[in-house]
Amino acid sequence: MTVFHRRLLLGAGLALPLAGPARAQQDIGRAASFIETTGRDLVAAINDTRSDIATRRQRVAAVLRKAVDIDGVGRFILGRWWRQASPAEQQEYLKLFEETLIRNLSARFGEYQGVRFSLGRSQQRTEDDVLVNTIIERPNSAPFALDWRVGDVGGQPKVVDVIAEGTSLRLTQRSEYSAVIQQNNGSVAALLTAMKRQIQQLAAREQTTR
Repeated sequence: MTVFHRRLLLGAGLALPLAGPARAQQDIGRAASFIETTGRDLVAAINDTRSDIATRRQRVAAVLRKAVDIDGVGRFILGRWWRQASPAEQQEYLKLFEETLIRNLSARFGEYQGVRFSLGRSQQRTEDDVLVNTIIERPNSAPFALDWRVGDVGGQPKVVDVIAEGTSLRLTQRSEYSAVIQQNNGSVAALLTAMKRQIQQLAAREQTTR
């Protein structure tokens, strides 16, 4: 049982733990509500054409920092190379990872203009892990599904992975980052340089967004 649920039960004056099915339903409902709120906030930021790109990016950044377990996902993606990185490299990596996450979305504002989303089916994976399905719709494009893996991080729901067409984005990114490091004789610094280059490219692309 999570800290959140213990406090919930104590606050209600209950002494008995939730039964398995009831607990699962509560977790699923909580995760679905969390994704619905997060999705609504992202869509509002993306579709806010009255604001300039920098303002919209800042709004997106605020949503992502609140909703995504950025440090946890970032460390998972770096994998075994995390332990080989120096403290300074670890700190710089997490900073660049967050910036890459934000810029990847802001550079595509034009592509996602007019985006809408709706909730699909949610399912419990583990005790603190729920998969929430959403359907993404864009003008002049076929709808597509995104599954959001929501975990319990410090007693709060957080996105820990996104699955598109059955492919885990964090596993894909982990493979790509590891390949860069391996191609450069195990140099984490080489990955940091590549990430900086990617951020510059995304920033340039963002300038063409309307």
